[in-house]
Amino acid sequence: MSTHSNHPFHLVDYSPWPLTGAIGALTMVSGLVKWFHQYDNSLFILGNVITLLTMYQWWRDISREGTFQGLHTFNVTLGLRWGMILFIVSEIFFFVSFFWAFFHSSLSPTVELGSMWPPMGILIFNPFQVPLLNTAILLTSGVTVTWAHHGLMENNHSQTLQGLFFTIILGVYFTILQAYEYMEASFSIADAVYGSTFYMATGFHGLHVLIGTTFLAVCLFRHMKNHFSNSHHFGFEAAAWYWHFVDVVWLFLYVSIYWWGS
Repeated sequence: MSTHSNHPFHLVDYSPWPLTGAIGALTMVSGLVKWFHQYDNSLFILGNVITLLTMYQWWRDISREGTFQGLHTFNVTLGLRWGMILFIVSEIFFFVSFFWAFFHSSLSPTVELGSMWPPMGILIFNPFQVPLLNTAILLTSGVTVTWAHHGLMENNHSQTLQGLFFTIILGVYFTILQAYEYMEASFSIADAVYGSTFYMATGFHGLHVLIGTTFLAVCLFRHMKNHFSNSHHFGFEAAAWYWHFVDVVWLFLYVSIYWWGS
């Protein structure tokens, strides 16, 4: 790290983690291709291991810089905030593409689909069963993460701990129910454009729930180590912003795909 800290920006050390992260991502995607074609997931597992090790060590370094080395000054944190905001905006447009595909196909179904939506032969989920329960779970998790944030702002350590813990539990519960729903589904990703858009949208949302849950779990661990204060906790704020984004996307998914699309 640069020994001169009288500047309003963050100069990082040379780090191997971007390189190992790229290697892990390449190995993971190559492993997916190998798994699809040769039914061998060993390379995919190796890619996951490399990526997970990179994540752990990279996040460790960032936590050390922001907490013990005091490098995340006000100006640095401001830049991080804008970076997180722009990242969430990019994620919004990522999901817009799935909604666009869904509405493009559903508002004017072609003859190949039987000129109807859902397409002929597709047995859809009842939106008032598991999907509605998942909606209640995510909305509740939004309340608990906000509760944790308010506890942090008031220097209430136990309230923040409890709020984060319950949010993580709800995120894991949501993921379990989503997996159960997939196992019980009567259609697959190969069943017309409905199956493709349904699994792409809900599947990527499920991936974002897993990422958000991991994000919050890291925050819980850091909170237990007293890394956050009421004036210096951007890592927690970024996780909370991301989780609220996941909540809002699910509301749009539920209303458009599960309820209106059925």
